[in-house]
Amino acid sequence: MSLIIAAFALVALPAAADDWTQWRGPDRSDISHETETLKEWPEGGPKQLWLFKDAGLGYSGFAVVDDTLYTMGSRDDFECLIALNVGDGTEKWSTAIGPRLENNWGDGPRDTPTVDGDFVYCMTAPGELACCRVDDGSIVWHVALTTDFGGQVPNWGYCESVLVDEGKVICTPGGEQGTMLALDKQTGEKVWQSKNITKPAHYSSVIVAVHEGRRQYIQLLMDELIGVDAGTGDVIWSTPWGGKTAVIPTPIYHDGYVYISSGYGAGCKLVKIEGDKAVDVYENKTMKNHHGGVILVGDYLYGHSDGVGWLCQEFKTGEKVWSTKDELGKGCLTCVDGMLYLMGEDNAEVVLIEASPEGWHEHGRFTLEPKTTLRKPSGRIWTHPVVANGRLYLRDQELLFCFDVKAK
Repeated sequence: MSLIIAAFALVALPAAADDWTQWRGPDRSDISHETETLKEWPEGGPKQLWLFKDAGLGYSGFAVVDDTLYTMGSRDDFECLIALNVGDGTEKWSTAIGPRLENNWGDGPRDTPTVDGDFVYCMTAPGELACCRVDDGSIVWHVALTTDFGGQVPNWGYCESVLVDEGKVICTPGGEQGTMLALDKQTGEKVWQSKNITKPAHYSSVIVAVHEGRRQYIQLLMDELIGVDAGTGDVIWSTPWGGKTAVIPTPIYHDGYVYISSGYGAGCKLVKIEGDKAVDVYENKTMKNHHGGVILVGDYLYGHSDGVGWLCQEFKTGEKVWSTKDELGKGCLTCVDGMLYLMGEDNAEVVLIEASPEGWHEHGRFTLEPKTTLRKPSGRIWTHPVVANGRLYLRDQELLFCFDVKAK
């Protein structure tokens, strides 16, 4: 174990400014801070740089650090962590982490790997969590959320992307031993487990916030939004939530406020954190985001709302600013340099629009080709787009696409 700890002690260099180290980016806002990207796409879309055809089945997203892209996919009977060269899309290495999930909505992993220095952390849909070396994929440590920590696998598998923060790996096993869990990132040993809350895990991912000098982890469960102390795992505050069937989108923290949304008719909610309380600001059904994500740009939220279409909503009031159902069907998004990259889940259309409260202003679109023939009939294109270092990454199951979106 001393060799492992020594190896971690060597990690000191921060990620480059335009690296995408984890789910929804370095700060989990899903906003890239790149500035030299195309504001207008040519007819037919930006130039395709490469297509990788063996990413395996699954919906795993992308972490991109330096010259390597990390994702997960199921190959044969295993869910694997996969590393690719960003330059040409060739495979560097692949490591089997655990048995694959079989599900009528699509087999395989759902998480996005998290890169922290010389190590990458990932979790399979059945709940096997591993720390691997970025250079060769070798496993440093490995645990199972179910057998090791009493976790309960959600109906559609674990979808959470683990958070690495202040020497800990944070995740949500759910179950009677404690809903949330912190592991030592070096060894995989338990630091704490939230025993004062024992509710099941759903599909959202944890975010970190520092409010009034107190570091806390915020997570959305089926019927409750919670904030737990980063040092102990004890619940600081909670507020009820009327989730139905599945709660998926990642919470948004900004300036002492937390915003959440869920599909299946649940709606959205904004609370203000005041010490050990979360005070309701509003709760309505303006935004009903299923799983495509919501992004806060300035004072406005953007995302797809079930039954309404693409929507712009005022953050502080919850009021609808504009919506449209005609331009693009349901999908997911990311934000780069004031522009929204939208991915339609049904027709594989990719659209570039302004992140503007003035309405839908389109600046290009194209259709992703080819399409997978291996996706299950119930599945769609659900992997969120990522832009890192001037490149746009998209996925349709085993097919992984890279496009050049850097301004010339």
